[in-house]
Amino acid sequence: MSDMPKDLGSADIQKILELLPHRYPFLMIDRIIEIDGDRSCIGIKNVSFNEPQFTGHFPGLPVFPGVLLIEGMAQTAGAICCQHIKTDEMRAKQVFFMTIDKCKFRKPVVPGDTVRYHMTKMNQRRTMWWFKGQARVGDTLVAEAEIGAMLVTE
Repeated sequence: MSDMPKDLGSADIQKILELLPHRYPFLMIDRIIEIDGDRSCIGIKNVSFNEPQFTGHFPGLPVFPGVLLIEGMAQTAGAICCQHIKTDEMRAKQVFFMTIDKCKFRKPVVPGDTVRYHMTKMNQRRTMWWFKGQARVGDTLVAEAEIGAMLVTE
């Protein structure tokens, strides 16, 4: 029975706003697709030239900052962790970034690109979660990292 297709979920921008405390201009994901519980998902970020970081990064050569790619990975993983917790008393009030390991930036991301954050859970202990992430534009790997976060319920 393990070869039966799974019903993978998704989260539109309204759902993401319910799950995460981030708001524009620091919300780095537009949609999450292929949500498999808290095990894996794909976050989507449509990179637009009118975003504020492009006024200074870099004038005449707009490049999406690598640190914001990592933040997009963290927000994607954080959203599915928050969605996975079902009880109100355990529902996260905040998600705090704890660790970034094995981070590599491979190719620049520019306005017009659609970044897909492929996130896979590596481990979980109580309110702490660790994910492996890959940022891709099309089939090209542009960044990767292992990240850890803690959900705060108080």
